[in-house]
Amino acid sequence: MKTSIATVSISGSLVEKLHACAAAGFDGVEIFEPDLIASDHSPEEIRALAERLGLSLDLYQPLRDVEGVDEATFAENLRRAAATFATARRLGISTVLVCSNVATATVDSDAHSAAQLRRLGDVAREHGVRIAFEALAWGRFVDDYRRAWRIVELADHPAVGVCLDSFHVLSRGHDPAAIEDIPGDKIFYLQLADAPALSMDVLSWSRHHRLFPGEGDFDLATFVAHVLATGYDGPLSLEVFNDTFRQTDPDRTAVHALRSLVWLHGNVTDAKPPVGFDFVELKAEDTSEVEILLDQLGFTSRGRHRTKPVTLWAAGDVRIVLNGHQARDVAPRVASVGLLVPDAAATTRRAADLMAPTAYRRTYATEQPLDGAVGPDGTEFFWVGAPPAGSAPAWVSEFENGLPPRPDHGVCAIDHVNLAVPWQTADEAVLFLTSVFGLSADAPTEFAGPTGLVRSQVMRTADGSIRLPLNVAPQVLEAAAMPQHVAFACSDVIGLARAARARGLRFLSVPDNYYDYVAGRFGVDAETVAELRELDLLYDRSADGAFVHFYTRTVGTVFFEFLQRIEGYDGYGTDNAPVRLAAQRSVTA
Repeated sequence: MKTSIATVSISGSLVEKLHACAAAGFDGVEIFEPDLIASDHSPEEIRALAERLGLSLDLYQPLRDVEGVDEATFAENLRRAAATFATARRLGISTVLVCSNVATATVDSDAHSAAQLRRLGDVAREHGVRIAFEALAWGRFVDDYRRAWRIVELADHPAVGVCLDSFHVLSRGHDPAAIEDIPGDKIFYLQLADAPALSMDVLSWSRHHRLFPGEGDFDLATFVAHVLATGYDGPLSLEVFNDTFRQTDPDRTAVHALRSLVWLHGNVTDAKPPVGFDFVELKAEDTSEVEILLDQLGFTSRGRHRTKPVTLWAAGDVRIVLNGHQARDVAPRVASVGLLVPDAAATTRRAADLMAPTAYRRTYATEQPLDGAVGPDGTEFFWVGAPPAGSAPAWVSEFENGLPPRPDHGVCAIDHVNLAVPWQTADEAVLFLTSVFGLSADAPTEFAGPTGLVRSQVMRTADGSIRLPLNVAPQVLEAAAMPQHVAFACSDVIGLARAARARGLRFLSVPDNYYDYVAGRFGVDAETVAELRELDLLYDRSADGAFVHFYTRTVGTVFFEFLQRIEGYDGYGTDNAPVRLAAQRSVTA
């Protein structure tokens, strides 16, 4: 697989983009004409820089609004094209992208467009280049790759082929199967982009909302399979117009982009998804407030690590690690998530294949090493092989002098870990969790908070054993200031709430108006509503079942949620999130 990326996909000057792409490991780049025009380096200097960096220059683009016009207009277009071809040759590029006409086309005729492309091919050949004709999804007459191929076929010119762009094909709902009718040697270039499913005009969708493979809703694997079935052996190139990527660090974005291509191509170690949570680690200089909360909620201290300032708290098989190592001035926060996987070595190889940054932890000879990777938001993910049923991972034995567990803890499992991610790394986080761990993304939701809309997207396994909701903070609010939380599944959340209250737990206060709403919306009987109100419990119901949950106060940037899923309820009480956010804000105001 030869990898390439359009310079429009990342931020910075053209020189900065080339350095970033080379450092990430791309084989080549497409030069976006506006990037060259704005550069203070000549085409020859850009060509020499690319050679020094080991990058091929694969495509010069775009040449717009050429075919489907009257003769006088086309004569001017040929002059303009000749200048573009000359620039491409100065760059050492042999393929130029020609987009289907959007603005000036007046003749809706395949034969007419083919004749003009044939003449354009003659000029291209004089300059030693070839042209790749692409059907834009918003082309005035040519907006379907199948029609673009018919025109190229009619042109019957060795310097005229097609460019296939996944966005232009899939955004219009065109069936990509007919790609296999195109000879591979007539597909001159392949551009790839993912995108979320949105209802909006296709031009705005394309210009602002493209994503790297694995981050959106397009079936790119099938699309690429159709292209490769033709015998196409050119670059797999990314062309992603996205407002976020044009604002973020180019070095990081380039690595992110290459990871998406590696994942899409499938040239990585196969690893099965995690089968459950191993632990959640909270880091803080002072963990005493968290310890009080855990004690009130039925957890017990299972001991201190024999070499580190780390303690383990547990309720049954649910484990919370409190880490005070190198945590000066750190308020409690979620530092890492431990996962149980079928094959730890395979997961480690897969993470390396996908260039996931390694998470390092100091271990001694008598301690179990934990392999890990750092997520885009800085959260560390560690994994170990799932132990036999009824036993704990080996690392648990490194904690000594703990208390016996409470028999009536009522906590069954870690249900989900909610992570607050910065807006600029949200898409990268989706790809990281999809590619490295094989999680799938639920459709995103939005809910109103006191400081703006919060976007949430759940990454999960099919069976729900791993759920990682990613909450994207409004841009006016730093993600670091947005609380994260760990949610625990309970067999009897009302009983656990009563026991915790008896131990002195202060719940997050819920306003009376909420309970009037619950009674009216769901028709909940007065006795149940009174019990919910008494314990500051929240309620939700769907066609599949019901959901009862409560929240603790926030310590640092962490709070806990305890929940009970009744029957087949599979949601998260999303409609209750604005109530929770408002209550948390009132506490800190």
